[in-house]
Amino acid sequence: MVFTDLGCIYLIRHGQASFGAENYDVLSPLGIQQAEILGDYLIDTGVILNACFSGDMLRQKDTALTTLTRFSAAQLPTPALNIDSAFNEIDVESIIRLLVPKILDQEPKAIESLRNPLQNKTEFQRLFAMLIQRWATETDDIPKHLRWSTFTETVNAGLQRILNTAAPSDHIGVFTSGGTITACLHLLTGVTAEKAFDLNWQIVNTSLSRLKFRGDSVVLTSFNSHAHLDLLKNKKLITYR
Repeated sequence: MVFTDLGCIYLIRHGQASFGAENYDVLSPLGIQQAEILGDYLIDTGVILNACFSGDMLRQKDTALTTLTRFSAAQLPTPALNIDSAFNEIDVESIIRLLVPKILDQEPKAIESLRNPLQNKTEFQRLFAMLIQRWATETDDIPKHLRWSTFTETVNAGLQRILNTAAPSDHIGVFTSGGTITACLHLLTGVTAEKAFDLNWQIVNTSLSRLKFRGDSVVLTSFNSHAHLDLLKNKKLITYR
């Protein structure tokens, strides 16, 4: 199916958060800069947003508001930010608490490594990826509200709410997180959860994944584009948390 001159949804990952800090859910100074760069890039490429959504997490909302500020500063149409918790990130803390006891026989240092992520980022990522992949397979006894299948249903419901109210040619920004984008990738392409999470770890802060829609039909047309950061030729702008 070829969609031309139709509506677009931009799935935008939040800017760099405060990894390793007491409160992760706060944009770092670099995260704010990334959102400003994104706003300028959208303006320069002629993107005008007719509507804008985010989850209710601080890092998602602040990325959206910082990006939208660039539109208002340029005296361009600037939509209000709508909050929909369907676009929140996976409840990682609850999942870790639930699954870590199940791996301690094989990974006796897991608790220490997960509590101190800055001491060994590579080890933290290995364990974190292991737990998330295990969670997504639903092989363990997981409460329904925490399951991967429930999470994807929630994301899909949020996406359907947007489609139900969108005009045919709207351009819509959705400021969200890597897990939500991964769920959309799974829902729209049919790729397995395992393969989707292999791609999840590559999603760059403030990257754009583009969907085109006609009515309630949606296709993924690009994934994890971060040209707005690449153009500045500064590797420090490319971050993953």
